[in-house]
Amino acid sequence: MDTILTKQTQLKLIAALLASALLPATVTLADVYRDARAELIAAYQQQDYPQMLLAAEKALAARPDFPGGLFNLALTQTLNGDHGASLQTLQQLLDMGVDFGADELDEFAAVRELDGWEHYKEQLAALYRPVGDVRVHAKYGDAHFVPEGIAIDKNGTLYLGGIHTGQLISIGERSAVLSSGDGHFSVFGMRFHPDGSLWFASAAVPQLKGVGEREGRTGLFRFDPILGQITKAAELPQYEPAQVLGDLIIADDNTLYTSDSLTGAVYRYYIDSNEFEILVERGRLGSPQGLVLDNSGAYLYVADYIGGLYRVSLNDGSLIKLQLSTDLTDYGIDGLYRHGSELVIIQNGVRPHRVAAFKLGDDGLSINSSRVLASNLDGFDEPTLGALVGDEFYFVANSHWNRFNAENELPDGLSGPLILSLSLQ
Repeated sequence: MDTILTKQTQLKLIAALLASALLPATVTLADVYRDARAELIAAYQQQDYPQMLLAAEKALAARPDFPGGLFNLALTQTLNGDHGASLQTLQQLLDMGVDFGADELDEFAAVRELDGWEHYKEQLAALYRPVGDVRVHAKYGDAHFVPEGIAIDKNGTLYLGGIHTGQLISIGERSAVLSSGDGHFSVFGMRFHPDGSLWFASAAVPQLKGVGEREGRTGLFRFDPILGQITKAAELPQYEPAQVLGDLIIADDNTLYTSDSLTGAVYRYYIDSNEFEILVERGRLGSPQGLVLDNSGAYLYVADYIGGLYRVSLNDGSLIKLQLSTDLTDYGIDGLYRHGSELVIIQNGVRPHRVAAFKLGDDGLSINSSRVLASNLDGFDEPTLGALVGDEFYFVANSHWNRFNAENELPDGLSGPLILSLSLQ
């Protein structure tokens, strides 16, 4: 098949192919996937579709059931004229609740002529129906704030951290800017300590306005709501040129755990000695994001954005990949929380974005069922992190992370931060 692709379609498809590009070079299977992906893109650009198919199959052998890899396989199948196989692969993705927009791409035109396409379209329409009994909990007027971290204190006051502005704010009867970003960077994950202080992860990312020479620095910071100031700054040593501590969990009065989404490391931090200790070595995970303790306190669940869910031993840092049923995917998870025997996830790395609950098996190492809590709702624009208070879950519905252009600027006309809540009962 000698298809001449339009420039717009080429850009769309290349973006999809590149969506799974970042993998740690120290992991053997990651090396295989990275190399296969590079071969796939090169073959696509040369319109060598048989070679593209071989590369797609090699990539999936390295990362079975990876949604981006499955889409790439469906694309190569139809480019090679095997439209029936392409539809089957698209159906496999749809069974996971994932869509990459094949109904909008010219390269799948022949697939859309198959007898099974109408049934596929019906299921696709169902996937995009609004789901969720949510309430608007709070709004904030600054459209360029770009919220990420969120926390709620015992009095119900809501705290938000900004990526673009670097601000820490409170929203309640009277909203206030608590910190303008002096002394820290973009504000990512936040949690309240038992002593009432607010700990947050912070990183100097390119999207931070005026980041300058600070770019690449990251650390943990403590804010005292009573004093109204930062009372501790623990900057991570510069192990790598670019590091981003993106989330944290408080284990006890003296111990925090935090994840570095760029290097793949997970750290244990001791408040009294102000020391970071490596729990999971850099490169063992692809891009760790949310993390939460299990009910025993002996393990940590970590959401690897490009690798899925893992359970980490706090004793020795060993990793075990959670096993999922074939109709679920654990890729693209940003926020991660635990409510009883369920892991509550915010999944913005697949389409459509969603808030869902994964039911843990009795062994704590498997997930056999899930329920979508919120998806396709008004105001959704890349939801990010959340906060759990009893049975109520609060989350950022519209981070606008996806709105930055190549120069890390935001367009006009965006809405300010929207915080939604829902019941987990």
